[in-house]
Amino acid sequence: MQRVGIVGGGTMGAGIAEVCAKAGSEVLVLETKQEFADAATARVEKSIARGVKAGKLSQEDADAALARIEVTLDIERFADRDLVVEAAPEVESIKTDIFARLDEVVQPSGILATNTSSIPVIKMAQATKRPGKVVGVHFFNPVPVMPLVEVISALTTEPESADAVFDYVKNTLGKTAVRAGDRAGFIVNALLIPYLTSAVRMLESGYATKEDIDAAMKGGAGYPMGPLTLIDTVGLDITLNAAQSLYDEFAEPHYAPPALLRRMVDAGRLGRKAGKGFYDYS
Repeated sequence: MQRVGIVGGGTMGAGIAEVCAKAGSEVLVLETKQEFADAATARVEKSIARGVKAGKLSQEDADAALARIEVTLDIERFADRDLVVEAAPEVESIKTDIFARLDEVVQPSGILATNTSSIPVIKMAQATKRPGKVVGVHFFNPVPVMPLVEVISALTTEPESADAVFDYVKNTLGKTAVRAGDRAGFIVNALLIPYLTSAVRMLESGYATKEDIDAAMKGGAGYPMGPLTLIDTVGLDITLNAAQSLYDEFAEPHYAPPALLRRMVDAGRLGRKAGKGFYDYS
């Protein structure tokens, strides 16, 4: 696991690249355009600089980590990767296309992992000729801060591949690793998404204001942030996709995305990253 590839340099991809580089791995990040590559580099540099400013990382270690990260537009350079983590948008067709391409490029011994938060891993595994080496590795945002990673085995995943990823996440990255079966939502989102969508329905019905819903769950349940603030932080589009994946898998009413959530995504109100969601961040 010394040579790691990351597909996508967005918020999640940049975070995964950072933690892998800080752990000593040589990291190559794949982007589709130079402007996206420049943005990915800036994200990593900004995050590592915050760590130095907060006293969590020495300048020497920060410089060493940055030296281990390179952003490329050429997928062919992934040929020598021991592990590739896909961190593309949460759209099944995009992910399966990426895995089919990676399967052609990455060395046969390379493990292909998906950072999907809700799509069954078997979907990506079946897009390759190496389903035994396809694993789910679900990091949480912000990756450098959040300790948990879910390691998911599909029905086709070889135990050795899952064990290798679990060991890397736990012992090299220093994360809290848990194993999960290959159901939509895995552990965390299978429990979290119904809670979040219930909060949206409560707001939609006029039963309580967004401020009171969030304050109640913080003060009454001890959560660090309320459900609507959390959706804004995660992204309304990501929450919608996760809810839809769960509903597609189980067809249970409490998984169905609320109409209000759909309309807000249609309106581009995606949360903090867009400047407006349930709250205004402009």
